[in-house]
Amino acid sequence: MAVDIDPQADSSTGLDVPTSTRVDIADVLAAPKSEKILSEAIIPSGWVGDKLGHLDVISGSPRVAEFDRPSLSERYLRRLEDALSRVAKGYRLVLIDCPPSLNGLTRTAWTASNRVAVVTEPSLFSVAAADRALRAADELRQRGTSEIQPLGLVINRVRSGSNEHDYRIGEMREMFGPLVLNPPLAERAVMQQAQGSARPIHSWPGKPAEEVATSFDTLLERALRSENIRSRKDTNQ
Repeated sequence: MAVDIDPQADSSTGLDVPTSTRVDIADVLAAPKSEKILSEAIIPSGWVGDKLGHLDVISGSPRVAEFDRPSLSERYLRRLEDALSRVAKGYRLVLIDCPPSLNGLTRTAWTASNRVAVVTEPSLFSVAAADRALRAADELRQRGTSEIQPLGLVINRVRSGSNEHDYRIGEMREMFGPLVLNPPLAERAVMQQAQGSARPIHSWPGKPAEEVATSFDTLLERALRSENIRSRKDTNQ
């Protein structure tokens, strides 16, 4: 399942979910104990047609920005955790897409999570931002609000042959060691094409799409192993 807690709702768009749904993540956070609201908020991604349970989504909404205050009480931070605790066992993996800030929504998502994957880019400012994100997650864990641990850094939009990108990737490997996940994700036009069509990269034709899909599969395997979840490849053996 994918939970879009970003007010921009880009993940919902990419997963081919209608831009406006009757019930969304804002309603879930407003009433985290309501089973009726939660069940209505969970809808199938357009990637799988109407097959509920294959790839489900709780869609994002601009209205969720009201929960993005810099400081929220622990009770507020646990709202998403309280809601998801009733359905998470029905899914092999729950991915929560956070806004690009370290305010209330991101901390709410982290409180409900076991692992955090920080998506970054090979640039000076992104290296510093990745460090701040990892420190913020550790601070949340130290306070006892969450048991979250870092999955690692996903380096995105890497340009082949760029000396600057090579240097920044080396800098991140030196700073963060094994937390830098492999492989880095290359900047490919095919990614923009698949996103623009709201289709999974695995369904896009051509060798470049196949290479990007393989990179995502490798990162997914790492995430599953971190929680001792068997992949579909393992279960089919």
